[in-house]
Amino acid sequence: MGNPVRVLHVVVNMNRGGAETLLMNLYRNMDRKKVQFDFLTCKDGVFDREIEQMGGRIHRILYITEAGHFGFQKALHTFFAAHREYKIVHSHLDKMSGIVLKAAKESGVKIRIAHSHNTSSEGSVPVKMYKWYAGKQIGRSATHFLACSDLAGRWLFEKSGRKYRILKNGIMCKDFAYSSVKKEQVREELNLAAEDFVIGHVGRFNHQKNHTYLIDLFGDIKKTVPQAKLILAGDGELRARIEKKVTEKKLTDDVLFLGVRNDVQRLVQAMDVYLFPSLHEGLPVTLVEAQGAGLPCLVSDVITHEVDMGAGLVRFLPLHDHTRWIAAVKKLAEKPPQRMVSNQALAASGYDIRHTAEWTQGFYLTV
Repeated sequence: MGNPVRVLHVVVNMNRGGAETLLMNLYRNMDRKKVQFDFLTCKDGVFDREIEQMGGRIHRILYITEAGHFGFQKALHTFFAAHREYKIVHSHLDKMSGIVLKAAKESGVKIRIAHSHNTSSEGSVPVKMYKWYAGKQIGRSATHFLACSDLAGRWLFEKSGRKYRILKNGIMCKDFAYSSVKKEQVREELNLAAEDFVIGHVGRFNHQKNHTYLIDLFGDIKKTVPQAKLILAGDGELRARIEKKVTEKKLTDDVLFLGVRNDVQRLVQAMDVYLFPSLHEGLPVTLVEAQGAGLPCLVSDVITHEVDMGAGLVRFLPLHDHTRWIAAVKKLAEKPPQRMVSNQALAASGYDIRHTAEWTQGFYLTV
């Protein structure tokens, strides 16, 4: 057998975001004698050591915010000129993938994959204008188009008229299966009482995840569900602001900031309901994980309904109506549902990572 096909994934860093978690799930379940993952990144990431232990290589260049437009382009061209071994480049930068794949095309890279993980761009007006320009390059620079959901695919590719394939954000189903024993263990570790009604959320502290709304909502929930507690896993640029808001609302005894965690599969066991009031998403891996653990999920109705795996656990609610969120939480607190979801059900919905990895491996070997 010859050397494995080496696929270069382009990301800002390999931290615990949704796209990065999917990549690591795929990587761990890939036959690495046939396909190896390498990464072109701009910053250190928490997964770097594991990547290297699995045989992956990590390359670094300055991101556009540090290098500027021309500096970033030059760094990309210099990189691709020095690494002619890469025949497949898979970019996960949404609209910014246009800049990466244009450079890859001009450098003679044969297979250039654009992957949409979102449904909207973040940033100021100038930033969004630049991203619009970058996104215009995707249709003429990519050879293949992937998306985590139909909504994400239409957002990034529809105007260019390109057909895309859906690559579902699969998880290791057995790792998230509900366990009452684990629930008790994790609650004890977090100093949560058996009678507490635990609301959970996993996500980066940024504008998209809408933590300000979540804290306001939790403050209202406490008035009708006094035993409610909120656990927040993640980090980000807005964390300090959210911590200040929690203090101002006198909720410090009821809100736990857990930081970045590598044991989300355990954390979801301790929760009673999962709240997800995001302003936009592609298809959140964390919602797949929550359903895998049998958790009821209350989700903003702007998120694609494709995230509902048909287990009867997802309810979509409008962000403009606090009362409906409060009523839904109150109802769950009064009568919690049984936490039972079969791995077969998740696999049937296409969210078993083993099947996703098998499809992805075949895709890389035949493009």
